[in-house]
Amino acid sequence: MTEIRVLTDESQYRAHNTLFRRAMHWGPPTDEQWPAVLPSYGDGRVLAAFEGDEMVGTTQSFDSTLVVPGGAVVPHAAVSRVGVRADYTRRGVLSALMREQLSTLQQPVATLRASEGRIYGRFGYGLAGRVRFLRIDARKAVIPGSPAGRVRMLDPDTADKLLPELHSEFGLNRPGQISRWPGWWARELDRKGNGENRVTVVHSGPDGDDGYVRYKVTEDKDFKHHMEVEDFAWAGADAWRDLWIYLTRLDLVDTIEVDAALDDPLNWLFEDPRVVCTKDVFDQIWLRLVDVPRMLAARTYSGTESVVIEVHDGLLPANSGRYRISPDGAERVEAQADITVPVDLLGAVYLGDTRFSDLAAAKRIEGTRFAEADALFAGPVAPLCSTFF
Repeated sequence: MTEIRVLTDESQYRAHNTLFRRAMHWGPPTDEQWPAVLPSYGDGRVLAAFEGDEMVGTTQSFDSTLVVPGGAVVPHAAVSRVGVRADYTRRGVLSALMREQLSTLQQPVATLRASEGRIYGRFGYGLAGRVRFLRIDARKAVIPGSPAGRVRMLDPDTADKLLPELHSEFGLNRPGQISRWPGWWARELDRKGNGENRVTVVHSGPDGDDGYVRYKVTEDKDFKHHMEVEDFAWAGADAWRDLWIYLTRLDLVDTIEVDAALDDPLNWLFEDPRVVCTKDVFDQIWLRLVDVPRMLAARTYSGTESVVIEVHDGLLPANSGRYRISPDGAERVEAQADITVPVDLLGAVYLGDTRFSDLAAAKRIEGTRFAEADALFAGPVAPLCSTFF
């Protein structure tokens, strides 16, 4: 019988990490890697499934916050390191882990990055945000005009100290963005791993530091140089534009690759918009509404008319019920429902990435007044989460 336990010591954490990595077809953490990984464990949030004395499954969550439409920041669980040992798959191990995790989370919402798209819908997670993978031809990338502010390069130690502060100050700038916990920064800034070639620059405007970008450049066998933008945050349009001027005017760079929101206007920076090519659009944010009433009340709504939505949640039945959504907010009601939706698909529309009418066209939900619901849940910008976990 599968038993779910909370892990509490370093040897268990390392076994947890090893099992998860093997489930992803990666090798175990080395002795050199482990000191940077260890700070991301602890706080009673590390769960493992056991069959007798054998660990056969893993999951974990990190204490974070999430930006929702309207700009409110709510407590959030970043779920990660979900894995089942290969010889125990399809035996209910993952279901037991997910039930235990969801029933004990203190945060009203959770998100994760899905290794496979078919796994998490049955646990109430909905695809709530996508990302564009862009490639820029740096040799032809011309941004007219001059920078408005100043860009300075940081040494690694200064970057380690300053970036967490800057991200906290202006990194939560659109729905879907999440705050970063100390263990995330410990792992991300580990220069014993893959960070030796990283460069960090900060932009300063009239009111001080208001943007940063971290990148690295590699050289291929044909002596071409390729930049990967790893982290990019800004407070305003001037910082965003100036940092792109800096990146595209660097010598010895042939291509630049960056992740961007679906509505990012990057193409329009350049004299020739074709220098920006979309390589792919991929699912990014999988969102689980753990406390539906609280989360519906946390965000703002557009539109002019109210709609009654009936929510079904098999794992967390307290969420099931009918909710009137209006430009003034959300409340539980007993009125007749206009739309019936499972909790995973309510999560899919929550940040504004998709619409009720799209789900109805695909025969995923039933009801009427989809246009009114679309208007209520619409947001001014597409969601994005620039923090991988």
